[in-house]
Amino acid sequence: MPKVLVARLPIDAAEERAVRKLAGARHAPGDWIRRARIVVASWEGGSTKGVAAEVGCHPQTVREWLHRFNTNGLDGLGDRPGAGRRPRLTEDERSRIVAMARTRQPPGRLTRQSDGTLDAEQEGGPAHWTLDSLSEALQAEGITVGRSQVRRILLAEGVRWRRTRSWTTSNDPEFVPKGHASSGSTPIRRRTRR
Repeated sequence: MPKVLVARLPIDAAEERAVRKLAGARHAPGDWIRRARIVVASWEGGSTKGVAAEVGCHPQTVREWLHRFNTNGLDGLGDRPGAGRRPRLTEDERSRIVAMARTRQPPGRLTRQSDGTLDAEQEGGPAHWTLDSLSEALQAEGITVGRSQVRRILLAEGVRWRRTRSWTTSNDPEFVPKGHASSGSTPIRRRTRR
């Protein structure tokens, strides 16, 4: 025979008001609203099976949330901390990944020396950061991370790592960059629909 469980009476009017307000809320987390509705339905005399049918869940779920409310009050309706997988990278390592993409030059990028010559830190190294070159450099520093995770971290932080487009620079000595845009007096040709 399943255990019959009801929500305890509210400690004071403030707790009852808070639970009822949450149960009727439209702009609160959906799981909190659902759990508050379970408590309110139990206060109004609903059985475990009846509340489960009303809210759309299993009776055991109703019993678990009523028990959590009875022991912890309104705070018991929230999720417990620590749910989900622990992050593999620490915040320090994430910061180092972002800092490398933002501030450090790739080891193959040419820099002008004081005597006017061009020299790279690592000859044959990448001249532009790519996801592969970033993940290799990070692994050399002891941070084990794949290119897809580097991409997710940089996208979340809004950091650009892509190299410049090929049509803006060239290794060809006869390359002439694109000139200025048309003058403001040049009329714009509008397309006509047929």
